[in-house]
Amino acid sequence: MSSKANAGNFFEDFELNEEIIHATPRTITEGDVSLYIALTGSRFLLQSSAEAAKTFGFNDLIVDNLLAFHIAFGKTVADISLNAIANLGYADVRFEEPVYIGDTLSVTSKVIGLRENKNKKSGIVYVHSMAMNQDHITVLSWKRWVMVKKSDLNAEISADYIPELSEFVSIDELPIPQQLNMEEFDPYSSGSPYLWDDFEIGERIDHRDGMTIDDSDHTLATKLYQNTARVHFDQIYMNDSKFKRRLMYGGHVISICRALSYNGLGNGLLIAAINGGTHAAPTFGGDTIYAFSSIVDRWQLPEHEDFGALRVKTWGVKNTPSETIDKPTSIQDGRKTFHKDIVLELDYTLLVPRWHTA
Repeated sequence: MSSKANAGNFFEDFELNEEIIHATPRTITEGDVSLYIALTGSRFLLQSSAEAAKTFGFNDLIVDNLLAFHIAFGKTVADISLNAIANLGYADVRFEEPVYIGDTLSVTSKVIGLRENKNKKSGIVYVHSMAMNQDHITVLSWKRWVMVKKSDLNAEISADYIPELSEFVSIDELPIPQQLNMEEFDPYSSGSPYLWDDFEIGERIDHRDGMTIDDSDHTLATKLYQNTARVHFDQIYMNDSKFKRRLMYGGHVISICRALSYNGLGNGLLIAAINGGTHAAPTFGGDTIYAFSSIVDRWQLPEHEDFGALRVKTWGVKNTPSETIDKPTSIQDGRKTFHKDIVLELDYTLLVPRWHTA
């Protein structure tokens, strides 16, 4: 008897250049925003104060970039990563337009790469996804790659192609909200005294605070994002895995590290782009996350003297204070390897107000 239940796509089901329209558009509510704050503790100014957001040119309180990303990402899971072994990385994530409470997001994806693994049991699927609001305006887009199981180990694969991905979103392509104006920025309102001018390339910032994430926290967060991947929810399913435990959604680890980065990067008011991200190791309920960051680059923005861009790399550390990590990565046999306690490497670009306009 055939089943009407969705078993998800396996690696052999994907075709290069395939277009996928994902189900169930999502209207973002005030409750979503409140729950996200409850689960992450995020306290950045423009996502906390409607009055501040309006002062800076927005219509109202703006939805946290990462909350919008996770909700949009969740739309793709049933079609792309329901049978995933692991989500491997992100690139070229662009936050094109602000998202407001009441906006409805719809998501489509295109398969831009396929590569079968040598063991013939799985493969890597590369996709380019776009989220649009109710006015058919693209508000964010991203590329990611995920390892997906094969159902039929003898199935022939339609293509073998690895897409070329940019190392970072360049200053010329950096999405900047047209309405953004930081001329009246007051550092007292954000609680952070350090603006764009105060940061130096190569500077390291240990964010000091740690956050222990309970199973109930990350499970509820992943439900908030409507991410249906079995590895996050189904303990019976995970009993047969090498981990024997449910995995924490890597995007929630990103949100925790972003929230922790407030202590030191509190004036990184908006994420303009995520240049790349790697989940270096799994995270589980009960783990305590710490974070530290390095300033990769500083950009003065043409036609914007009131704010600049900081390219930042943030590392998430599991179960040990970040100050104990001297070198998060190293090169062994020509390959990049991570310190055993690193769970996340995230390369992203922030928009930060400048001193001379305060």
